[in-house]
Amino acid sequence: MKGVRILAINPGSTSTKIAVYKDYSPVFVKSIRHSNTELEQYEKITDQFVFRKEIILRELREANIDLNKIKIIVGRGGLLRPIASGIYEVNEKMKADLFNSPLGEHASNLGGLIADDLAHSLPDAKAYIADPVVVDELDDIARVSGLPEFRRISIFHALNQKAVARDFASNKKRNYDDLNLIVVHLGGGITVGAHSKGRVIDVNQGLDGEGPFSPERAGTLPSGDLVKLCYSGKYPISQMKKLIKGEGGIVAHLGTNNMMEVEEMIEKGDEKAKLIFDAMAYQVAKYVGAMAVVLKGEVDAILITGGIAHSKNFTFLISERVKWISQVHLYPGEDEMRALAMNGLRVLTGEIIPKEY
Repeated sequence: MKGVRILAINPGSTSTKIAVYKDYSPVFVKSIRHSNTELEQYEKITDQFVFRKEIILRELREANIDLNKIKIIVGRGGLLRPIASGIYEVNEKMKADLFNSPLGEHASNLGGLIADDLAHSLPDAKAYIADPVVVDELDDIARVSGLPEFRRISIFHALNQKAVARDFASNKKRNYDDLNLIVVHLGGGITVGAHSKGRVIDVNQGLDGEGPFSPERAGTLPSGDLVKLCYSGKYPISQMKKLIKGEGGIVAHLGTNNMMEVEEMIEKGDEKAKLIFDAMAYQVAKYVGAMAVVLKGEVDAILITGGIAHSKNFTFLISERVKWISQVHLYPGEDEMRALAMNGLRVLTGEIIPKEY
């Protein structure tokens, strides 16, 4: 393994993040921003494939990265069919679903596609994805809704939630598969997962379906009022979708998705901003309580992660309501690049065997 490199690729809506790791240490990390002008020429996200791949290669060459030493390439998993947690080698079935996702387009779909293409151009390199947002380990009872037409599904921040849970277990010299944890990811979307002995047996559908409202998501809404609004003629379906995902939550109430700006508004005496800020923390805490019930009160720890976890004021509001359940631990930020690379390292060392999609 001496000198072997792991390349992690994480395409986002307006950026592409790449990192090269040697064992546990990053030797190159880069976040490449893409302007609207660059991206608007592509009709579909998958049309950006060559554009993003060439930028990645250019950045690696300019950084004098020896591509021949890269043996593992791990791309961010996209909107695939529901799968169990783990790391998956990219195969033809996966590529077909990444190109024509059953759940829709997302920039993360490009991660596995680019990883596979690069791997084929390098000697002995292999391409993988790890813990995509569609990881599904729900108990059957958690899938049932109040209407037979609707089935609850699992879409959440699986990569970061799993990585944080494993880090906590490792720091405590415990096995993740032996612990009951509640993991809260605070970002543009918010997900709260009940981790039972290594499986996320319940979690809110954070993409567009339910849960606490967030900087950009409306979260769970009063059903009757939602139905009336949908049929009011005020908004077309395209706008309703935006109100639920993208223009809901903090954006709808305060006109920004930047939580630092919201805290500045509060410091200047804006009472509405304080109410909305407090309400979002209140709803997150309620979902932590719900997941404690899922785990029958047997909770080893509550872990709070994601970008908003940097806010001491926000995490304090949550902790004050849930600390009676279990001790709260903060993991600010979302180090997805390290999480991808560490999954690759686990394959390289033989700690885990890749799954087949």
